[in-house]
Amino acid sequence: MDWSKNRVIALGFFDGVHRGHQALLEYTREYGIMSGLQPTVLSFDTHPEHTVRGETVQLINTPYDRERLIRRVTGIEDVVFLHFDKTLMKMEWDRFILWLYEDFNARCLVAGFDFRFGHNGAGDAEKLSEKCREMGIGCRIIDKVTFDGVKISSSCIRELLQAGEIQEANKFLGHPHTLTDVVRYGYRFGRKMGIPTVNMRIPAGVVVPKRGVYSSIAYLESGESRMAVTNIGIRPTVSADDDDLTVESHLLDYSGDLYGQRVRLELYNYIRPEKKFDGPEELKEQVHQDILATRTFFNK
Repeated sequence: MDWSKNRVIALGFFDGVHRGHQALLEYTREYGIMSGLQPTVLSFDTHPEHTVRGETVQLINTPYDRERLIRRVTGIEDVVFLHFDKTLMKMEWDRFILWLYEDFNARCLVAGFDFRFGHNGAGDAEKLSEKCREMGIGCRIIDKVTFDGVKISSSCIRELLQAGEIQEANKFLGHPHTLTDVVRYGYRFGRKMGIPTVNMRIPAGVVVPKRGVYSSIAYLESGESRMAVTNIGIRPTVSADDDDLTVESHLLDYSGDLYGQRVRLELYNYIRPEKKFDGPEELKEQVHQDILATRTFFNK
């Protein structure tokens, strides 16, 4: 990345890259085009609350997915993740702005109305605006964004995902909920039933959507995409390990070896809760019903 370029920089964590974030990022991109500044997103690899208070925040996306969502949804290519360590945590708010100006060539900063930064969160939107004005650089504060009369927030979307309200979560996100992982070896139980699956995991620190079966789309490294039936859970019919949570997807109309490849899943519809069946035949019959439900959903 060429840091000699003057930049308009969007500041925030952007977990989920939801509609509120998109309003901020779209402004950043458009301002960059209009002013000749390079649109750039500056975020953090870990949630600041983890360093500041030692709290674990279950995130909507990994940094990998967040970066690619920003690029895919907004068209901004320059995405930078800083490591939020104690040095950054203790940096005074005005020094932080100066650092962005000197080291990142920030000539305009864009942030949300509730953005806090600097040691003890002393910096806020008002101080950011005042300091930028004093330094002679641009600043834009984006007001809250609502959808269907509800303020959009990452915490609200996390709750919807955990409740299995995937279609509602996707409305607030403005795009399908995304999970990317490398395909792993599993029990191959589905292959024995004639319904092979790709096996993935939800990375540590990422929110687990409600256990159950979803209609999804799988995007492969080859560029292909397939409708899929995705089960998030512990596979109670074939496994006795209550802690072994996996993400298993049967790709419709696909045959091939995907082991070791990176697959992106987009979840669209919650079909049913996870259930323990009496045996393989009953499970197989239910999976065929789930396949039919998925085809019906996407063919609407």
